[in-house]
Order: sequence, then C-alpha cells, then structure tokens
Amino acid sequence: MPPIMAQISDPKIAFAYLRPACVLLTRQPTVTNVETLSAQLKEVNDATLQQLQEYVLFPLRFVLKVPGPRKDKLVQAVAEAMSHVLENTCVQSWETLHDVFSELCLCLCSPADPGKPADSSEELQLAVLRCLDALLHAAYGDIVFKLFEPIMLPGLGAAVSLLLALGEKGKSRDVQAAALKCLQALTLQCDCTQEHVVPSSEERYAIGSTMASFLPGITMAVARIITGDLRQGHAVTVSAIKVWSRTVGLVMEDAQLQTSEPQKTPSPDLGRIGQLVVPRTQDWVKSSAGKLCLLLKKIISCTSAHQHWRVRLEMVALDDHLLARCSQSLGECVGPLLEALVGAVNDQEPRVRKRCEVALREVSQRNQSCSSSSDITGKSSSTQSFTDVLSENLHSLATSLPRLMRTSDDQKKLFVLNVFLGYLKVLGPLVSVVLNSAAHLERISKALMQVLELDVMDVRIVEERSYAATIETNSGSRESHSAHIQRKHFLYFTDEKIFCVLMEICRTLGYYGNIYLLTDHFLDLYRQSSAYRKQAAMVLNEIIRGAAGIAVAAESSESQIRGHFATQEDLKEAVVSVMEEYTSLKNWHLITVSEETDRDQQDEQLLSPSRLLSISTSNVSDTNADYLPVTPSPFASTSLASSTIRQLNSNIWQLCIQLEGLACFAQALGHDFRPLLMTSLYPILEKAGEETLLVSQAALGSMWDISRACGYPSLKELINENSDYLLNDISLNLQRLSQHPQAPRVLTVMLTHSDCSLLPLVGDIVQDVLMALDLSYDHTAALFCSVLHALMKALARWFPSSRRGTSESARPKQTCLNKEVLNIRQFLLDHRKQKELAEGIGIEEEDTEDLAVPPPMECEDVEDTGDPDVKAELPSHLSITKDVMERCIHLLSDPSLRLRLKVLDVLKLCVCVLSEKENELLPMAHRCWPPLLQRLTADDPLAVLRAFRVLCTLGETCGDFLRRRVSKEVLPKLSSSLARQAPISCKAGPIYTHTLAYKLQLAVLQGLGSLCQRLDLGEADLDAVCEACLPYLSCRQPIRLQEASLSVFRHLIQVDPDAFWFALNELHCPSSYIPPHPDLLPVQLSGMGRPRDEYSDNVLKLLREELGSVSEAINQPLS
Repeated sequence: MPPIMAQISDPKIAFAYLRPACVLLTRQPTVTNVETLSAQLKEVNDATLQQLQEYVLFPLRFVLKVPGPRKDKLVQAVAEAMSHVLENTCVQSWETLHDVFSELCLCLCSPADPGKPADSSEELQLAVLRCLDALLHAAYGDIVFKLFEPIMLPGLGAAVSLLLALGEKGKSRDVQAAALKCLQALTLQCDCTQEHVVPSSEERYAIGSTMASFLPGITMAVARIITGDLRQGHAVTVSAIKVWSRTVGLVMEDAQLQTSEPQKTPSPDLGRIGQLVVPRTQDWVKSSAGKLCLLLKKIISCTSAHQHWRVRLEMVALDDHLLARCSQSLGECVGPLLEALVGAVNDQEPRVRKRCEVALREVSQRNQSCSSSSDITGKSSSTQSFTDVLSENLHSLATSLPRLMRTSDDQKKLFVLNVFLGYLKVLGPLVSVVLNSAAHLERISKALMQVLELDVMDVRIVEERSYAATIETNSGSRESHSAHIQRKHFLYFTDEKIFCVLMEICRTLGYYGNIYLLTDHFLDLYRQSSAYRKQAAMVLNEIIRGAAGIAVAAESSESQIRGHFATQEDLKEAVVSVMEEYTSLKNWHLITVSEETDRDQQDEQLLSPSRLLSISTSNVSDTNADYLPVTPSPFASTSLASSTIRQLNSNIWQLCIQLEGLACFAQALGHDFRPLLMTSLYPILEKAGEETLLVSQAALGSMWDISRACGYPSLKELINENSDYLLNDISLNLQRLSQHPQAPRVLTVMLTHSDCSLLPLVGDIVQDVLMALDLSYDHTAALFCSVLHALMKALARWFPSSRRGTSESARPKQTCLNKEVLNIRQFLLDHRKQKELAEGIGIEEEDTEDLAVPPPMECEDVEDTGDPDVKAELPSHLSITKDVMERCIHLLSDPSLRLRLKVLDVLKLCVCVLSEKENELLPMAHRCWPPLLQRLTADDPLAVLRAFRVLCTLGETCGDFLRRRVSKEVLPKLSSSLARQAPISCKAGPIYTHTLAYKLQLAVLQGLGSLCQRLDLGEADLDAVCEACLPYLSCRQPIRLQEASLSVFRHLIQVDPDAFWFALNELHCPSSYIPPHPDLLPVQLSGMGRPRDEYSDNVLKLLREELGSVSEAINQPLS
C-alpha cells in the first residue's frame, strides 16, 4: 500500500500545481482532463482550496457553458469535481452562488422544455443533485437569503419544479431521495449532520413569504410521492414526509402569520414577477388550510398503517411539528393530526410508541398552558382545551365507526380502532368524565354494538354434536382443550387483530370508566333487544376484566391513577348483577338444536303437564304443579322444528359468550369468586352436558378458567370441593324433573370429571335415578341412560378389575405354548400310553394315583362351609353396578335403537366392573342372556356389533359359563346366516356395501373370531364356524368381508393350529410334503396340485403369516 502523501498547504505551490490541469481542461474539455484535475484537487488542503476556489471552479463551469451537446460522462465528471470543491469550501460570493445554481439547474432540465428534467442517465442526475446539495450547504453568511428575494422567484420556481419532478418520477430511489434532500436544503431546513445557517425570525419570515408562492405545487407533488407506489421504498417516503412537514410548517407557521408587520406590497420594479408574490392574508391562510387538510387526510390514510416503522415514526414527527407550529393557522387540521397521533399510541414498534407519547404529552402541556393563560387574562382563548378536542374527536369517530367498518379494508379498520383506543388511553382518567355525557356513552355503546355483530349463518355450528363418551377426565389441560374452541366470525371484519383491539377498547373503558355506570348501561342494551344481546355480553365481559386491571396497558405513570377506582366490592356487585342476568331462565335455557332427536322427544314428553315426574313419590301425575318450560327462549313460542338456523346459531353463540363471561368474572374476582360458585357452577355444568358441541366446549373451557382463577388445580378438585351443594341441587331438581330436565346432564358431567371420593355422596342420587326409571322408564329412559353410562364409565375407571388384567396377561403364554416346535418322539410315547390305558393295561396304578389326590371341588366345599347363611356385604360400587345392570336387562328390548345401543354400552361396563365378583356376575349374566341373545341374532347390525362386544366381555370374565349357551343358541344361527349370504355378497356389485345385509355380515365376521377364541369352543363348533367363513376367503367377496374373514381364521388358528392348517391345505395346498423316511407313507391332501383359484391368495396369506412355523416344523425330519 503506497504511503499517504501530505496535502499541499502553500497557495502558490497549489496554484502552480493546479494551473496546467486547469488550462488543459479549458482548451480540451474531456473526461480524462476533468478526472486529472479532480485527482489533483484532492491533494490540496481545504484552506488553500478555499483561496483558489474561484480559479478551480472556472474551468469546470466553462465546460458546462460550452455550447452544443455534451456527453453525460463529461458533465457527470465535472459535477463530481465541483462537489469535492464545494463540500470542502464556502461560497462567499452571491454571483458565484447564483451562477453555479443556475448552471446546475440547466444540467438537469431538458433543453426543449426547461420545466421538465432531461432524459439523462441516473448517474448524471445523482451527481448533479449531490453537487447542488453541496452548493446550498456551502453558501456562507447572508448570501443564501438572497435566493429568497422576490426577484429570484422565477429561477427558484424552476429549481423547485425540477426537484419535484425528479422526486416524483426519478428513475431510481437514490435520485428521488437526493432530489427531496435538495428540496429540503433549499428551504434551509436540512436535518443532516453538517453545520447549517440558522435564520433569524425576520429571515425566516422572508423565506416563508417566498415559499408561499410554491406551497400548492410542493404540497400536492410531495403528497403524490408519499401516497405513491410502495415499491419506491420507505426511504423516499420518509424524505417526502419531511419535505411536506417542514414546508407547511415554514409557510403556515403561527409565529409568522400572527406578526404585527403589515403585508408589503410588491415593488413596481419587479414588473410581471410581482404577480408571482403571494401575500399571506387571513383569507389565503383559511383557504390554504382547507386544501392542506384534504391532502393531510389522504397522507394519513396511506401512511398511518404503513408496513415500515420509520414511515410511521416520521408521521408522528409530522403531527408533532405541525401541532407545535401551526395549530392556529391549521385549525381544520388539528383533528386529523390528533387522530393520527393518537392512532400511533398502540403502534407495534416501541420507538414509534415512545415518540408518540412524548408528542402527546407536549401537546397536552401546550393546551393546558394556553387554557390557564386565558383564565388568568380573563380572555377567551380560541384554542380548545385538549380534553374537549379529544372528546369531540372520540364522538365523531364513534359516529363514523360502523360505516368505516362496513366500507374499509382490514388495514384501515385496524387503524381506526387503534385511533379509538388511543383516544381512550390519552384521556386516561378523564374517560369517566367523558362517559358522564349521555351523548358520548350512547354513541360509543351503539358503535360497539354494530361493529361486534356476529355472523350466525354457519350451519356447521348447529350440526356439530358432543357426546359424553368423548370427554374424559384426563382430557388434558385448559390449553389442550382451548385448541378446539371455534373462533367467532363477525359480519364486518375477519382479522383476529381487529377483534383483539375491540376487546382492548372494552377493557380500557372498564379500567378508566365508572363500573356501575357501564354495567348498568350495557345491561340495559342487553335487555332491550336480542339483536344487541351477544355484543353487549362480549362488552360486559371485557369491561369487568378491564375494571380488574386484567390485560390493560397503562400508557404512562400518571395514568396509573384511575379516575374511578373499582374496588373489589364494586367488582363483586357488578359481577353479581351481570351473572344473575346471564343465568336467568330466559337467557340461559335457549333452544340450540333444530332436529328432534330421541332425547328431545323424551324431553318433550317430560315437559307435558300430564307427565310431571317426582322421584320421591310414586304419584307421577300432579297437574297442579307449576309448569315451567325447559327452553323459555325468545323463540319459545315457535316449535323446535321451525327454528331457523340463524336463530339457533344466535342462541348457541349467546350461551358461549355468557359462559366465557362467567370465566371472565372468576378471573376478575380471583378467590373471591368462590362464594359465587354456589349459584354459577351448576348452570355451567348444565351446559357442559349439552349436545351442541360449541356450547359444551365453551362450558368446559369456562370450568378450566374458573378452576384456575379460584385456585383449584384441576376440574376434579373444582367439582369435589363443591360437590355438596351441587348434589343437593341435583337431588332437588330430580324431584321436579319436568321443570329441570337438565339435572341428569349435570350429574353426568360431575361423574365424568371426578374421582372415587364422590361415590359416597352420589350413592343416594343414583338410587333416586334408578327409582325414576322404575316409576316411568318408558318416559325417562333416554334421559337417564347417559347418566348411567357416565356412572359406569366412572366406576370402571375408579375401580379397574384385577381379574380382567390377569386373564389378558395369561393368554399370551398359552399362545406361546401352542407355537412351540412339535416333539414327534414325545407325541408317539404319549400316544402309546393312551392306547395302553384304553386297553386296560396299567389302569390299577392310574386309579390309585387319582385317589391320592383329593378332588378340587371337595376342597372348595370345605373352605365354604364356614357360615353359609351369612353373606358378605357388597362394596358400594358393586352394589350400584348390580342395580344398574338390573335395569339394563329390562331396557335391552326397548324399541329405540339409540337407547338399545346406549344400554349395550352400559351393560358392557357393568360386566367389566362386576368381573371381580364372579358369584355376583354369573347370575346377572344368566338373567341378561335372553334379551342379549335377541340383540345378537335379530337386531340392527349396529346393535349386533355392540352385542358382540358385550358377549366378548362376558367371555373374558365367565367364558365356561357361556360356552354351552353360545354353542347351542348363537353359533348355529350366525353360521347359517353367513353361509346363506356368502353367495349373494360374492356376486354383488359395489352398491351392496351400503345394504343392511352387508353391514350384518361384516359385524358378525368382525366379532366371531375373538368370540370363539375367548370361549374356547369345542371342535364341532369350530368346524361349523370354519365352514361358514371359508367362502369369505374368496377374492370375489368385498374387501372388508375378506379382511374380516381373515381375522376370524387368525383367531381360530390360535385355538387349534393343526386343525386349521389341515382345513386350509385341503382348500389350497401350496406344496407337496415328502416323508423323511421311505417307510412312512406320503401325505395326500385335497388341495395338492390344484391350480391357483379365488381362494389361493388369502389361504397363502394365512399359511405364511400364521402357520409359517408349523409348516416348517412338519417338514422337519423325524428325530
């Protein structure tokens, strides 16, 4: 790297050094000569260069003055060389400033049309603009102010037009940014790091008067740049905002317009130039302010929600600058400026928020000082107080909010709502004062009601159903449950961010407002119209959360002090009043289903005055009792079938929002909500048992939130700690079932989410339920069956059977023994011994051995002869199970398929629970056999499938007891049915899979194999099953029937591998078996030598998968 040479500091040496290059350039204006001079200039220090400024600028300016076309490269090189000189020196001569300014402007403009930029290269334009910027910065002392004399208006106007054109239509971002920077420097308002001339008040007034002539052109052109294509980049937009802000602030400055100096008339010497001078009279100011307000609104609408934070930050600076300097002259713009400033209070970027808070604080202080000074002087100030302006803007925004939410895009909606929220945050404690105005409160509340209107036309909301079977105690935490909550859909917006801002607005109202005033007002709206009910509930929920300080961000330390501090007692009173309205009969028991299911029909029967039920007495007809409908909704007068989708969805969402509200109230009160659980938990459990999925999910989510807010670790603790009064309510309501048909659902939810500690408390209620079934099972069976199912499911979970586990663990060992390699030698020895015993050889020895061992039945009898008259008392869960099973036996023949299916599920659970007491299970199994047999052999395929599951469960626990019954009564019918349907299904087409016959075949085949294995049936029964299932191994059968048949044979092979190996090989034998010794006869099987047929694939699959080891064992030579 060459050493850096010292710069020339002697003017004489520098002159002698630069002179040849200057002379050569004057004679031969080429790019090379310019570059040579430029390089030499860099070797002269700044002080020396200042003395030689005029000399070195002359050849460069001479090149620009040469007539005729010039190459862009040459002009660019000259501009770069001049930039170096001007950046390091000061221009002290007005002539030099004026001439160079004019020459540079000529380099930019088109020769044919001086008002437009020339079609030159971007590099040339950029070099000239940088040179022009350096010239304006180099102007020294007072000479720069001569640019703003009236005589300079034409030249200045041409320069402004050129810079605006380049800023708006420049070929690159750099050119645009450089042109805007020059324009900012031209008004002496550049904000770069260099030193600048600071004008006095008189000089600033002169500049403002001159720039007033160009104000319309500058503001309109720069506004077009600001609102132009986003592809121009944020840097150009930021520069344009600066130019607009500083220019307007300069021309419309209050300090200039309020001066007592009279407006000077243009000098007659100016001639026509005098017509360009614009006097800033009051009329002109008023007219200009109106036009600037239109431009300002357009700029705000395009930049307030700009993607880049620097643009939003510069807009905050524009608002602050104009409010500080032009609040009087731009009176019409104060509202939009405040609106834009307030809208940035909630900006995502912290730097924007911080700058905005500082600006608002300054605006507030200025307004307070203005109002205080007017009070001291006794004169009315034209400046409105800060609070008045904000409250008026808030009112006008609330008025236009519904229209804006209907017509704007999501980005605009988000900005408008952020402005609304910003006004509330800036007002802070004064919100309560503003809301004391009935007009403000009415306008804000009605705006929220219209904006928050839900879209209730989605048919899926009504269709989706929940079932108790899908809700388990170990269903996970609140987070895992809330992942399935369906979000709300609104009419006027879709973005979730908009909903979040609306909810924050409601919380902020609650935080700063009077809690009593707000709850009373929105409760009135809730009661007034069903159209506002859902929106009012949403607002009330968030108001109470906000009053408790939940999810509310205070903007400054001053706003931490609320105007109306809501104490815990205030919150509790507000919560109680709202909660009573939510859980009232007319608002809680709403119609949510459109189709009359079996359960609905049962409920309607219960509602009949002639069917009033009491489970405490045998009198089931008490027509004098008070009759209350279960669904006293606004649509109770119409039948369930005629309810429209819109009405049903509206009811569903109303319940969901009210359930969310109860959770919000618990969060607001914390542990103080525990006493209110006595009145709120029971209604929530009612809705957790609802058929409508959305309602049940909302209720469960509400239970999770309440348990967390009240300090309960889970739903189990929530229910157990409050089970005493819950069960008391259930017991009372079961006695008035016609008025409270939801009581069984509450019990179902409690059982689902509790543990065995609940059993002693729930025992009496279970007996009440069973008694109700006994008194009128034809009317209450569907209502209580889900309760019994939940009860048995809970008992099976709380008391898992040990017998079932041991039987399952023992089965794999048996399977392993069956798969052991066959020992031929031992097999022959055992065969010989059995043959000798059959012939009477060694029978005496066997008899003595048998007599030595006492029979097991005698031992068992000895053990049981303690006290045959005293029977041990059953545990409570087994006693309840036995009682439930007793009722299931009677309900198995109910005409309702849905009820039969539910009863079969309950029966299966009863068998599981009773399996630990065989002496109790076997008599019950004997009693339930006849109706179960009907379900197995003569019922709907769904019932057959469920009955098979019950039968398999019975087989696990009392297999020997059922073997003869199944063999005699079930298998023959099933086998004949399968054999009869096999040819039909084999020839049927694709449509056959939709028939009941197909479903029945599939159900039987799916359950038959496991049934045979679990009951350990005899050889004859297995042969019958094999004969019935072999046709289903045909590849012509439907795929699912083939798969089910394969599953049957897989189970049968586990029972007797040898027999079914032989049966399969008789159907299709894949290979011949050669005897290992010549004395042994060859094995002949019917399936040998057969060509590949319809059974081959499935037979080979079974032989390969299940009997591979057996086949290999047979091929082994004799040992």
